[in-house]
Amino acid sequence: MKKKILLLGSGELGKEFVIAAQRLGQHVVAVDSYEGAPAMQVAHEFEVIDMLNGDALDKIVTKHRPDIIVPEIEAIRTERFYEYEKQGYQVVPSAKAANYTMNRKSIRDLAAKEIGVKTAKYLYANSLPELQNAVTQLGLPCVVKPLMSSSGKGQSVIRTEQEIETAWIASQTKGRTGASEIIVEEFIPFDSEITLLTVTQKSGKTLFCPPIGHRQERGDYQESWQPAEITDQQLNQAQDMAARVTKELGGTGIWGVEFFLTKDEVYFSELSPRPHDTGMVTLAGTQTFSEFELHLRAILGLPIPEIQLVRKGASAVILSDSEGKVPEVRGLDIAAEMPESDFRIFGKPVTRKYRRMGVALAYSDSGESISSLRKRAVLVASKVKV
Repeated sequence: MKKKILLLGSGELGKEFVIAAQRLGQHVVAVDSYEGAPAMQVAHEFEVIDMLNGDALDKIVTKHRPDIIVPEIEAIRTERFYEYEKQGYQVVPSAKAANYTMNRKSIRDLAAKEIGVKTAKYLYANSLPELQNAVTQLGLPCVVKPLMSSSGKGQSVIRTEQEIETAWIASQTKGRTGASEIIVEEFIPFDSEITLLTVTQKSGKTLFCPPIGHRQERGDYQESWQPAEITDQQLNQAQDMAARVTKELGGTGIWGVEFFLTKDEVYFSELSPRPHDTGMVTLAGTQTFSEFELHLRAILGLPIPEIQLVRKGASAVILSDSEGKVPEVRGLDIAAEMPESDFRIFGKPVTRKYRRMGVALAYSDSGESISSLRKRAVLVASKVKV
């Protein structure tokens, strides 16, 4: 059952997906906007194109005629996916899912207005005056996000009126696709936030991974741990919302569904139709299969009977603190001395300040606390310098 997979986006998540695909004998063509991207380093073939150029995307699909098209990033002309499906290509999870989830407006309106899951109050803005009006209606603090972005790019929290213009400029210059409409959300004073990795199958039931807790800075993931602390009632609510949204979008694969948890409520936040950055903690062997293996098995139609927690784990990102074209990695020998820990270096060819260059992992088969595991993951990450 060898398939040709066209991977659109070749970052670190894509790299782990390709490794999983290689282990099951699949053929992968990795695509990104620059040569030497992480997933290209382990794929059979690669292409360098601007995926926001629909004609270039069409040419790549026609050239390779893949069995499966797997998006890994947001910055893609996803409307082309509908035509690809008509032509018989399998789009993961589906053309509808890719189009709705690549745009925060589509997925938020679907979740809040059509399906009726609980979300933060929100408004949209196309200009600075509209942003100012939205802030007036929602109150301070509030959160600003580009409609098409990821990993916190262009996102900011407005705490004072003096920060409104700065937030607007950031949303228009730092998002994945440049200037665009933005979403303005009320700030939820949550106790914690989780990612609920959800797996939809071709002929099996929808499965849920043990919930993953995470911490962010600058709108980007810094740490994650599994399992997250959550009550049975909160987990049931999150699973119900995740199942309803993914069913409406259709298709197969893994979804990173994010929630805010307060003492009394569970709020749907965002959804990614692919492996999630916080799910890199699963590389520590925390569950039956990593999120990358689950994604691959689901899209190949291989049955996944269950997902079980194997052991506790934590992850912490390894960030670059400077800019450069030939990254130098130091400290691996020191990091490798740490017990019950591991690390991954992504192999990105260029560094930028705060760019994610690797991840440190900590795990335990004993009764070690999550707090202790988090400290060890952060310690391992601190020993590696890029």
